[in-house]
Amino acid sequence: MKKGITTVLAGMLAMSLLGACGNSSSDNSANGGSSSGKVKIEFFQNKAEAKTSFDKLVAKFNEANPNIVVTQVNPPDAETVLKTRAAKKNIPDVVGIGATDTFKSLATGGLFEDLSSDPVVKNIQPAYADMLKNYTANNQLNGVPFAANANGVIYNKAMFAEVGAEVPKTWDEFIAVAEKFKAAGKNAFYITLKDSWTTLPAFNALSSSIVGIDFYGQRQAGSAKFAGTINEVAQKQLQLTEYAQKDIFGKTYNDGNVAFAKGEAAMYLQGVWAIPEIQKANPSIDLGVFVLPATNDPSKNKLVTGVDTLLAVSKTSKHPAEAKKFIEFMLQPESVTQYITEQKAFPTITGVTQDDKAVEGLKEAFTQGNLVDFSDHYIPAAMKIDTLLQEFLQKKDVDAFTSKLDTEWDKVANRK
Repeated sequence: MKKGITTVLAGMLAMSLLGACGNSSSDNSANGGSSSGKVKIEFFQNKAEAKTSFDKLVAKFNEANPNIVVTQVNPPDAETVLKTRAAKKNIPDVVGIGATDTFKSLATGGLFEDLSSDPVVKNIQPAYADMLKNYTANNQLNGVPFAANANGVIYNKAMFAEVGAEVPKTWDEFIAVAEKFKAAGKNAFYITLKDSWTTLPAFNALSSSIVGIDFYGQRQAGSAKFAGTINEVAQKQLQLTEYAQKDIFGKTYNDGNVAFAKGEAAMYLQGVWAIPEIQKANPSIDLGVFVLPATNDPSKNKLVTGVDTLLAVSKTSKHPAEAKKFIEFMLQPESVTQYITEQKAFPTITGVTQDDKAVEGLKEAFTQGNLVDFSDHYIPAAMKIDTLLQEFLQKKDVDAFTSKLDTEWDKVANRK
């Protein structure tokens, strides 16, 4: 009897094993693998201008890890796509995104792994790790800072020399430089307000130094209002438009990169992420970057910088070990150096420096720690601060704008 049962069980086991072998490719594929036995990892990132740089690094990783295939996904309007996928519980294995409101909502929603104690963070500069922890306020590190950016004023050195202008250190000096170019019949700034997001570099540079980041916590607590607090920021941003080309609302970010590259303006209110695109349009341009001097006190004029790209691992990834292996590769000094060199970004790991001459004007701020985070990172995405700024710069009513900021903030707060 025992022998009969054993024989039957052996037969059933053999059939089940054969069935498993016959279905192995489909099962593996369904779990993020492939018919070749390789593990598939989806790397979703939101920076269109960095796609080529990431393609190169992904190719290097895949070559060095023949059992893993990383595929980069970089769709238009990536953050909206990511939020849609999150609603469907379909988060990519590795997500590359800035420290935005989208990241905050997904992180606080428990969709990313806490990497606080993971070996991948051992070489991360504490300031950037703390920036992310403070931002999400959940006492977790839900993404590894990969690259930092900086938001300032890009300027054409040759045009500065032509009119005898020097890099300004105060707001009055900044306006005086703009007046010099206006008197010479040249555009001091190239402004591209057809793309609403391009309102943000100037807003961040002004508000983060004049008002400070703590204000947003006070606004959330109900102890402060935009009206009466942020008026100076609005007035100064509006003033800058007086020194730009005529059709500021008809030009896009891409238009601005090309126009600035061609010498159609002396200054460009953008972040360092625009430099590679400018240099593509004019490889011989001699440009630099300086901190936008938001006030007349140089000690208060801080460089706006933050986590431009962080790498997060989905809690639902079927291959977290391979996902982390990819992140480990990305954080190797060679990988970071390659990326920041191509993207004019700044490292978040120790032992790597940004030595490009184009951005050497920002080194002092980094060395002295005279840094501040992006203000718009603390404003709910649902407010659409960029479109509110765009509307304000058209209507030019400071009081109406600051009042509307309070109204829109309260609307979003009351939905929660």
